[in-house]
Amino acid sequence: MKRTIKSVFFLSFMLSFSAMGAALKIEITQGISSAQPIAIVPFSSQQILGGLAVDIAQVVSDDLARSGRFKPLARTDMLSKPSTSEQVNFRNWQALGQDNLVIGKVTPNVNGMLEVQFQLFDVYKGEQLIGFSIPTSHSGLRVAAHRMSDLIYEKLTGQKGAFSTRMAYVTSMRDVMGKLEYKVQVADADGYGTKTIVTSTEPIMSPSWSPRGDKISYVSYEGGRSSIYTQILKTGQREKLRSFKGINGAPSWSPDGSQLALTLSKAGSADIYIYNVISRSFRRLTKSYAIDTEPDWSPDGRQIIFTSDRGGKPQIYRISVDGGEAVRVTFEGSYNARASYSPDGKHITMVHRVQGEYRIATLDLKTGLTNILTDGRLDESPSYAPNGSMILYSTNDGLKSILAAVSSDGKVRQKLRLQGGEVREPAWSPFK
Repeated sequence: MKRTIKSVFFLSFMLSFSAMGAALKIEITQGISSAQPIAIVPFSSQQILGGLAVDIAQVVSDDLARSGRFKPLARTDMLSKPSTSEQVNFRNWQALGQDNLVIGKVTPNVNGMLEVQFQLFDVYKGEQLIGFSIPTSHSGLRVAAHRMSDLIYEKLTGQKGAFSTRMAYVTSMRDVMGKLEYKVQVADADGYGTKTIVTSTEPIMSPSWSPRGDKISYVSYEGGRSSIYTQILKTGQREKLRSFKGINGAPSWSPDGSQLALTLSKAGSADIYIYNVISRSFRRLTKSYAIDTEPDWSPDGRQIIFTSDRGGKPQIYRISVDGGEAVRVTFEGSYNARASYSPDGKHITMVHRVQGEYRIATLDLKTGLTNILTDGRLDESPSYAPNGSMILYSTNDGLKSILAAVSSDGKVRQKLRLQGGEVREPAWSPFK
């Protein structure tokens, strides 16, 4: 029994403008020894004239392996390669020690479209767990494969998959004339489908996704001063917020997309302001002689956490969006900064200094316990995956800045290297 997913074609159409080359190479540096065995059999595509440009089963296998929770079986170890349930011999897969099996096929649909069908089986029970039919196009095959990975991951873990999400980040590299060039780029969660959002010879920083994932706000120093821009991804149209004298930085979208929290110094000190997207008005939230910056909204939109040195050194504080007194949140260590909420609002991730080195850590807001997740010397800019399973951040690899990811429990680690130049300031997109 298979169900049809109709939304995938629309999604693949929306993303069809992205280049298919991989700009970020992902390397799994640490996984879970007890990762769940799973076999993803190559999909049959015999009816497709000219074959397929994307190996769907390999994309799914790579997705699940990258999560650290699954260990896909090597194709060379497979005893058979079924594409229909009638061809499955569960004893073969039991003998190979596999818990689950994924099979599928791609067939022609109407008007040059394709139909991707897949089934997930419990090998030891000998029964189907899920089965779906996904309409898509040739250019949308990777999107369809990521959607499959999401469905499989959710069924087997109970947690929504984030393989169909995207990453935004800032790159810097020398152009042919030797001049440093900055770009805001967006890529799929596996590093493919890279698209450049904006290019500048002046620094760009702090990309922030709108809750619908259709816009990105960022800080650019075009013209020699900081300004905040909001850009629509589909059209490239961008809007510059009113630029005040001094600091204009650290934009962060509210969960409902109606407001931006940001840092302005137009009144003298750097404070947190709230910008209303509809009325285009600014409201001052904090009033301190200290530096208040790096705001982030709680998932329910009622509170904002931010970095402040009002206690003498950078720490995380929390304030109601309606104003009032700010409450200190972090107490362990002399430096905690760049915090953001987990999707469930129970934790925050932040940059935590340990013996002069900067690590990514999480703080349990109920117990107050800090958990250090990384071991780098200069780890920064942490950003949660929308399902809370991983945290994306930037770090140093030798003298070069790269991206890395760590699971929220610290057990899985990855490095994401750019083929040329440096990359930093990552931001994980919301669910689509």
